[in-house]
Amino acid sequence: MAGHSQWKNIKHRKAAVDAKRGKVWSKCSRAIIVAAQNGGGDAHFNPGLRLAVDDARAANMPRDTIEKAIKKGTGEGVQERFEEARYEGYGPHGVALIVEALITNANKFAADIRVLFDKNDGKLGVTGSVSFGFTQIGQIVLDSGGRTEDAVMEAALESGALDVSSEEEIFCVVTKPSELLAVRESLAAKGFAIEESGIVWRSQNPITIDAETARRVEKLIDALEDHDDVQKVHHNAQW
Repeated sequence: MAGHSQWKNIKHRKAAVDAKRGKVWSKCSRAIIVAAQNGGGDAHFNPGLRLAVDDARAANMPRDTIEKAIKKGTGEGVQERFEEARYEGYGPHGVALIVEALITNANKFAADIRVLFDKNDGKLGVTGSVSFGFTQIGQIVLDSGGRTEDAVMEAALESGALDVSSEEEIFCVVTKPSELLAVRESLAAKGFAIEESGIVWRSQNPITIDAETARRVEKLIDALEDHDDVQKVHHNAQW
């Protein structure tokens, strides 16, 4: 976990969903299309597609829109091809950032991202300049549903989780990336409401920043996340 900022980010994203419903659905559609392209359109045999569909449902994306995205990925509808891309750089105060995207034009996207970094006191780096300080993990955010912390911890560990942390009634369950889906399904079967889940980049050495720097970092992150091609932004700041 990257400290308090993790919870702040989760709450921030939730508040932004309604305001940017169309953009959120567009990002979910891309994730579904790519998952279907890579592993086929049957979610029972494609774990990546199951996760993408679950994320879309969590964003209240209509069922027919989800089905259209799957068909696009399998070539049954109007075919769209996206490529996975990762960009790395630094924000204010040397905060490390990893930007994950699904793109159609690498040159245009690279130019766009460079401008966003430059305009927000950041600097785009080369591949590997930042990611060496991060580890990929599976992360599941869930509501306790009134259960005690010990009960949530026990259920998560029984499901195969590596670790659990909490703030108020929101819990963050950490898994191996390869076991994310199995742990998620086990917790859902136990009656937990899954708020969000996915593979994330966790900083090995998070840095603490002050309120003013945090405001500047959030401005850069918001600008990056507002780009249509960007799926996720990870960082090593805590405040």
